[in-house]
Amino acid sequence: MSESAPFLQGLPLPERRPRRLRGTELLRRMVRETELSPADFIYPLFVTYEKDTRREIGAMPGNYHWSVDRLARECEEIAALRIPGVILFGIPEEKDALGHGAYDEAGIVQQAVREIKRALGKDLLVITDVCLCEYTDHGHCGVVREGEVLNDPTLQLLARSAVSHAEAGADLVAPSDMMDGRIAALRHALDAAGFGGTPILSYAAKYASGFYGPFREAAGSTPQFGDRRSYQMDPANRREALKEVFEDLAEGADMVMVKPALSYLDIIREVKDATHVPVAAYNVSGEYSMVQAAARLGWIDGERVMLEILTSIKRAGADLILTYHAKEAARALR
Repeated sequence: MSESAPFLQGLPLPERRPRRLRGTELLRRMVRETELSPADFIYPLFVTYEKDTRREIGAMPGNYHWSVDRLARECEEIAALRIPGVILFGIPEEKDALGHGAYDEAGIVQQAVREIKRALGKDLLVITDVCLCEYTDHGHCGVVREGEVLNDPTLQLLARSAVSHAEAGADLVAPSDMMDGRIAALRHALDAAGFGGTPILSYAAKYASGFYGPFREAAGSTPQFGDRRSYQMDPANRREALKEVFEDLAEGADMVMVKPALSYLDIIREVKDATHVPVAAYNVSGEYSMVQAAARLGWIDGERVMLEILTSIKRAGADLILTYHAKEAARALR
């Protein structure tokens, strides 16, 4: 006993020593409770109407705008990293008030789905984001009249988008608009068009978050007026998330998503505990860009922080993680 710490004299030594199982990497790995794997990831891709394009997104270094003619090689690399799927976001050449590019059979996402399926077939799952915001000239996720985003007129256009994606070969459709009743509308339309086997991954608990900023640059979807708080959820609400999730499941959703992820780990856990379906979480652009920026400034160990964040999302209960870190994380885990 050190003379410098006489107050510890007579203190009984601990009988239980958790540190015994932390002494080596092999021990730590053997008793690890949460295992992160490339199979947990879905990688978002931004597809542009341009030709022969691979252009880095300024606010999201390491992510790119891809032209359809350069998608196949990128997707082959993703599949080789054992990442099971991608989710596609389209940047059309033209936009209009009703977002016609979202449900045009020759639209940019529809072209991208066909190209990926042609090149990789069943080796990579293709998920499509179903929304209008990337295709409307006003930047909102639905039909706008006199400054108001209208719920019910939007449903028909979302349903047409989902069917057009399924016709192109999409494996799953993922509505992100947050209109009431959209899951029922998509399910009915898909079934009626002969795509009863196409699953719906619902952005069920999608919050009106400040973490989406870099994505809006990437997708060119910044609203031209107002914001999305009239249809996306208030970040202060917890119980409402479960209400949204249960409603979407009742309407036919096969999987549900919480978005964003990092500031909503408590919501991920609640949804996981309350449901018996796969739960996805979207590690969104702002969460990604903060890590990238701090790492480039030398303030953090970027790889270590990335894996810690992704592990926390899985530990919270996510079965799938949509993340711009997917390729980098898959290489680090390998």
